[in-house]
Amino acid sequence: MDCIFCKIVDGQIPAKIIYQDNDYLTFLDISPVSQGHSLVIPKKHTVDFSSLTGAEAGALATTVLKVAKGIAQALGAAAYNLGLNNGQSAGQIVPHVHWHIIPRYPGDDLHLWPADAAESQRLDETFTKLKNIFQ
Repeated sequence: MDCIFCKIVDGQIPAKIIYQDNDYLTFLDISPVSQGHSLVIPKKHTVDFSSLTGAEAGALATTVLKVAKGIAQALGAAAYNLGLNNGQSAGQIVPHVHWHIIPRYPGDDLHLWPADAAESQRLDETFTKLKNIFQ
């Protein structure tokens, strides 16, 4: 398999693994945006978050929560961001689902994405399209 994350799971590529269990693996990101920036992945190859079952997504989220709390405590992070890019258009570079844990520290100068003024003008239109999907 050509998946870089599967090669990490199989031990073919070294990684700084900080947590693993039977189903999930967490390792430090090689291009961190903050101290402790880590990735949580399922050991089973899954292309993206939408390909997970509800049970798999729940188990992944539970693992992310456990690891994020541990990282924040160990490194003294004031908070953390969680990021999951689902699909190439959303910025997913590696086609294996992975959830970023980005510890945050006072004065770290990391910024979230800015609001889109044009999209703010379309809130009613967007609401109309979406309001009945989950009812």
